Amino acid sequence: MREVAVVGVGVTKVAEHWERSLRDLFVEASLKAAEDAGISLRDLDAVYVANMSSGYLQGQEHLGSLMSTWLGVSGIAACKVEAACASGGVAFHQGFLAVASGLYDYVLIGGVEKMSDAITPDILSALIMADDQEYVASTGATFVGLNALVYRAYMEKYKVKQEDIALLAVHDHAYAVNNPYAQFRNEITLEQVLSSPLVADPIHLLESSPTGDGAAAIILAPLEKVKRCNDVVIEVAASRVAVDHLSLNEREDITTMTATIRAAREAYKMAKIDAKDVDVVEMHDAFTALGIINLEDLGFAEKGKGALMVKEGEIEKGGRKPTNLFGGLKARGHPVGATGLYQIVEIVWQLRGQAGKSQVEGAEIGLAQNIGGVGSTVSVNILRRVR
Repeated sequence: MREVAVVGVGVTKVAEHWERSLRDLFVEASLKAAEDAGISLRDLDAVYVANMSSGYLQGQEHLGSLMSTWLGVSGIAACKVEAACASGGVAFHQGFLAVASGLYDYVLIGGVEKMSDAITPDILSALIMADDQEYVASTGATFVGLNALVYRAYMEKYKVKQEDIALLAVHDHAYAVNNPYAQFRNEITLEQVLSSPLVADPIHLLESSPTGDGAAAIILAPLEKVKRCNDVVIEVAASRVAVDHLSLNEREDITTMTATIRAAREAYKMAKIDAKDVDVVEMHDAFTALGIINLEDLGFAEKGKGALMVKEGEIEKGGRKPTNLFGGLKARGHPVGATGLYQIVEIVWQLRGQAGKSQVEGAEIGLAQNIGGVGSTVSVNILRRVR
């Protein structure tokens, strides 16, 4: 396999883009990535479009051909990749494999989602499609309701207080203030989080990621093509995907995401590192409890101790394991199909030294974790600065 480098990145602001379409957002992010890479879109060999719900919410499928048409490229390979909320991370994995195999040289992976102009019942229906329609969704369960079951079980099993878990939302908002692409650039307090309405007991509104629109794009190329450049070079050190049983009722322990454990273990092995070697992290925190569990399953904390990492400042910029320094899903926003790619772009900015006030000094290795369903599909991508 060839070594693979990230050569270009671009994102749109996450927001309620009422007057912009899927194609508008995708093209904006893609043009930014091409400019960053210093290439023409006509140099591309393939396009992977990450998206979860365009067919249901916009009545539009066949996004590979649609987006390549609007990018002005033809004759290339293009397709949509769907893995629920992990669509972005899984699409990146596919793009990585395509370049590493030698099949393609320049690959664009772009994620896009539009949710703000859909009504809430339709959004809830789209999100629960991440689980089993016949055996779970038919009972009336919602996606946030499933995460509420995990939250409750976690607190009871490990005797963790909700106020400690909820601190993760406060952390996210504190860093989103410095991210011009974030949906919510305002600080919040723990009191505000715990006094916000319940959306599914025990999950409060301000413990939940918002709905919004956005697009992120990344261009990959063989590392050998960029080694002679003078700029900082970012290598894809590892890319792994793992799945678990689709539904919570099929698992032995819903407080541990075994797909995360497996994907992370395989990624660390592929990158020839340990969890302790990771300098900066972007992990999937669609809900605060899920974020806490991820810190543990990625190997950064013992089971039941993830909230303590947050409480003791270990995930701050100057902490032991700086995490979600652009606001995470909670404050940067969660345009579902694009989320995993926003995370990887943010890692690239850190490793390039382009993270502004959120910059982790000397960061050389970064990890991005993206989840589909309630831990049903997990991607773990590790990037390394090689110069």
